[in-house]
Amino acid sequence: MDNIYLIGLMGVGKTTIGRKLAKLMSVPFIDTDQELEKRNGVSINYIFDIEGEAGFRLRETRLLEELADNFNGVVATGGGIVTQEANRGLLVRSGKVVYLQASIGTLWMRLRNCKNRPLLQTENPKKKLTELLAARDPLYCEAADHIIQVGKGSAFQMAKRVQKEINENT
Repeated sequence: MDNIYLIGLMGVGKTTIGRKLAKLMSVPFIDTDQELEKRNGVSINYIFDIEGEAGFRLRETRLLEELADNFNGVVATGGGIVTQEANRGLLVRSGKVVYLQASIGTLWMRLRNCKNRPLLQTENPKKKLTELLAARDPLYCEAADHIIQVGKGSAFQMAKRVQKEINENT
């Protein structure tokens, strides 16, 4: 089986939906951000503070290379994984890519009180979220095999939609 990569902006539900999808499909699940924290023994925020976004992205790419070659399951990616061209190529080459898409309104409702998102630690986090979506949406679309709008329905219902979409269009 190829990997199933869930991509999309922070707060869209990649981890929550990914866990449900992996369970439905009886395959392993991994979240790249959680895996990086586990392997490094520090938070994503700490990596950003010490190494900056560039250092974090390098660690993220190394992990993705490993998963592309040695993992067969559902992968919830970090929201910015598509910002690196090499990562987009790895995603496309090694699995099915599902872009979980949500409106700024939905994302803001989910993230407005979040303190553990380094890119949102700004004076105007909603504006930053809007800018990130505008910049990344074309990259998500470029990499995606499937685009699924989220926001209505439970995580389980979304996981069933993803599974159905993949099964019908494979």
